[in-house]
Amino acid sequence: MNNLKIIFKNLIKCKSPQELIDEGVNSELKKTLNAFDLIILGIGAVVGTGIFTIIGSAIVGSSDGAGAGTAIVISMLLAAIASVFSALSYSEIAAMIPVAGSAYTYTYATMGEFMAWMVGWILMLEYAIGNITVASAWTGYFVQFLKGFKHILPAFVINCPLWLRNDYRTMYELCNKYGWDVHDKMPFLHLPFGIDLPLAINIPAIAIVLILTLLLIRGVKESTKVATIMVGVNMFIILSFIIMGSFYVKPENWIPFAPNGLEGIFSGAFIIFFAYIGFDAISTAAEETKNPQRDLPIAIMGTLLICTILYVCAALVLTGIVPFNFIDTQAPLAHAMRFIGKNWYAGLLSVGALCALTSVLLIYQLGTTRILWAMSRDRFLPKSLNVVHKKFKTPHVMTWLSGLVVIVCALFMDLNLSAELCNFGTFTSFIIICIAVLILRKTEPDRPRPFKVPFCPWFPILGILTCLALMYCKFSAKATSALYFIIWLIIGILIYAAYSYKSKRNEEVES
Repeated sequence: MNNLKIIFKNLIKCKSPQELIDEGVNSELKKTLNAFDLIILGIGAVVGTGIFTIIGSAIVGSSDGAGAGTAIVISMLLAAIASVFSALSYSEIAAMIPVAGSAYTYTYATMGEFMAWMVGWILMLEYAIGNITVASAWTGYFVQFLKGFKHILPAFVINCPLWLRNDYRTMYELCNKYGWDVHDKMPFLHLPFGIDLPLAINIPAIAIVLILTLLLIRGVKESTKVATIMVGVNMFIILSFIIMGSFYVKPENWIPFAPNGLEGIFSGAFIIFFAYIGFDAISTAAEETKNPQRDLPIAIMGTLLICTILYVCAALVLTGIVPFNFIDTQAPLAHAMRFIGKNWYAGLLSVGALCALTSVLLIYQLGTTRILWAMSRDRFLPKSLNVVHKKFKTPHVMTWLSGLVVIVCALFMDLNLSAELCNFGTFTSFIIICIAVLILRKTEPDRPRPFKVPFCPWFPILGILTCLALMYCKFSAKATSALYFIIWLIIGILIYAAYSYKSKRNEEVES
């Protein structure tokens, strides 16, 4: 009985906010970012996936859920409202505890060791698996971009074999869809006991992840400069699409407004939420920010406002140009330009999409690395991983590790499945943040708060309820991703029981 009490006490053991702040102050990470840099990181993570990829699936729907149709604007506003409450909570707690690790760190300060581990594990789902989704989409746009140079580049580059630019799951889906013989479309490795292993390698995705891994090792400020250029190109492309496309909008395409009713609207809100994890990525860079107490709230709220306006405008133009059931789910904006005969602009959109998705990949990998860094510092992961490069002052071992995870998983993860799995991680982390704010208001009432959530506790409570409602819609639809999310949680519990709990106890003995 006493052993159970000790175990339970360890599970709920918290780190004090001051202890976390002291660790952040003494961190070896280089403090180089300002509010503008953080907003660039946020916009880069939010806008790219939402407008260039996910918006098509949210409008049209998929095998796992109905589409919102033109009512996607309502879906976006629902997702934005859910995000606002969570973003306000993020702003308060990030300014109060400006430490790397995002929701993981804030959970450690409020709910204890076990919940901190689980949130960190969920954040891995949010960032690393989300990065796989974006890497797969990046390959699709890159292939389309190369086709614009068919008179210049060799034919083997333009028409690269499918098995060299897709994962094996996608290859099987393509073969089933078009009636191809899978053995004609990709090679198989013949293993003992009659096992045939399909070989499919998404080379473009692997290459871009490797390049960005090397860039992140060089330094976060250098990475932000690259992201600034790409976000600038991205914003120009999106704004020009909205302005040019508005002249071709036909209001009759907006009818019926909500073809699948509330089911489609809520399903669309769930899907589009994938793009809203950008302001979470902002908080992961807290230890590398010059003035986090001031800059983090500005960046989080500024990112949300700018991106929501762009989403709604782009969605209205897109659904006004193309009837919702004809919208392409892989490259919706480029297809819309071809639909009205602007083929030259469709090619330009491919360039914008590549810039947008590259910035998203960069920022997601930055988030993955910083969360792993914080978890390793707390001994949930081996301490040997918590090493800073002597020259560049970046966590290079963690950066390589996060890059390799994405590369390996990109060999077999499905794009749509990984996007929905990422969403479950996003909703869960947002709920945790809202709860953490409520707890800290009780346990640390006198601690300085450079930013406060207005109308507390009502806004955090609304944030919890809206996220739970959207998650419930997906669970009630019995989506495959919901089952995989539960499996992911079980794996996390097993890892904690087998390694992390013992590692934490050894740390206490050493100290």
